[in-house]
Amino acid sequence: MKKIIVVNNPKNWKFHIPEAEIVSAKDYLTHHEYTTQKNVRVFNLCRDYSYQSKGYYVSLLAEARGHKVIPNVKNIRDFKAPAVVKIISDDIDELIQKSLHKLSGTEFVLSIYFGQNVSPQYLELSQELYRIFQAPLLRAKFVFKQKWFIQSIRPISVDEIPETHKDMVDKFAIEYFEKNRFVATKSDDYLYDLGILINPDEKEPPSNKQAIRNFIEAAQETGFRVELITKKDYHRVGEFDAIFIRETTNVNHHTYAFARRAQSEGIAVIDDPDSILRCSNKVYLQELMTVGKIPAPKTIIVHSENRNTLIKELGFPMVIKTPDSSFSLGVKKANDKEELEKILDAMFEHSDLLIAQEFTPTEFDWRIGILDGRPIYACKYYMAKDHWQIYNWESADKEEICGMFDCLPIESVPLGIVKTALRVANLIGNGLYGVDIKDVNGRPEVIEVNDNPSIDAGIEDQVGKKKLYLSVMRSLRHRIEDRLNAAQQKVIQHEREMWL
Repeated sequence: MKKIIVVNNPKNWKFHIPEAEIVSAKDYLTHHEYTTQKNVRVFNLCRDYSYQSKGYYVSLLAEARGHKVIPNVKNIRDFKAPAVVKIISDDIDELIQKSLHKLSGTEFVLSIYFGQNVSPQYLELSQELYRIFQAPLLRAKFVFKQKWFIQSIRPISVDEIPETHKDMVDKFAIEYFEKNRFVATKSDDYLYDLGILINPDEKEPPSNKQAIRNFIEAAQETGFRVELITKKDYHRVGEFDAIFIRETTNVNHHTYAFARRAQSEGIAVIDDPDSILRCSNKVYLQELMTVGKIPAPKTIIVHSENRNTLIKELGFPMVIKTPDSSFSLGVKKANDKEELEKILDAMFEHSDLLIAQEFTPTEFDWRIGILDGRPIYACKYYMAKDHWQIYNWESADKEEICGMFDCLPIESVPLGIVKTALRVANLIGNGLYGVDIKDVNGRPEVIEVNDNPSIDAGIEDQVGKKKLYLSVMRSLRHRIEDRLNAAQQKVIQHEREMWL
């Protein structure tokens, strides 16, 4: 990916950055060659980002051209919003107090150069503020009123760097542009940056460690430079061309925030926020399937006024689910009235609506993996030993928490199962889904749709192997390029209209 550093006057640029083109703001804005270039990363180091200034338009047109730009327009607007600064000050309050507690004055100015400071004791605070505001050169002013607060933060120009700092800033600049996130791991022949969101502490992640390694290899082969990211990297979303979420998702969770931010900034993302919203709430999903006439076990949306009709409608045993249950957590089986009332009372403390479903015992559940409206893998998940679910979290034997599995070629799956999986997935979107289906006497019945399906090495990849991982990475690349092509066409059309 080509790197362009945009400054007001290249003659004033004194730092030595190999393999980066130094361009004036005027040239970037007016020369046609920059309009048509693709796979460009722009570092906007103009002296002024105020509305309708050259610095503002550099970021604005970079986004329109499909270039990756730091800072983007959203970051620029955040500098001007006192409410945003206050919220951020509150969010990182603990770090601010820890970093500044030794200071005796009432004011402190912190200069942040490419995410660093000339004093190592302020490194962590400098890195955090860079992650949030995404401008290479920053200056933050703190004031003390019972405790330290951020009073203001703004980007600065090269001209504002003190002479005594310039040697260190030159070193910081070289480190910044040589960081792994800007340089390919194996070669420089990469096109896009991919962030894979994981939670290293998650006990049952959607992909095991070997699968993550397989995704990284597939991504590199597809043209991505890959970085594993965590929830702490939320403010770095704009650095990437694509985000792949491999952490269990939920609407009321940072995974949804990552997906929503990526979508709002035009970044390719799997899982997209709409899919998370639609799949993670089983009340929504049930209503969607009812309207779409998708076959499913008899299901009732439960509330306080109809809880007493469940026995008559479904009989025993019945299954009760919380709206946001996953991996069989939040799913209970009621075998009699006493057990039912106890389950309902406990679940109603957390949600006004629940799902009640007739119990349909089967030896296994089908899981059909769907991506971009086509099946990419098929598995049979067998019930855990002496249990009615795939997972038995109460098992004393950790090896018996989940049941056995079989991975099969798509063509070996009954056609009705595949067609049903595709029908329900198409109601949700074109993302990555895992559709769980029971075969009840030859009739497919959809149990649920997962927006963040398991893809574990040794399980879901047994048939597709490397092709499975490549299919996901190619999908992300196509999403990036479709957006870039659309943006390019808009710019070309706009420029044509200007000249007519």
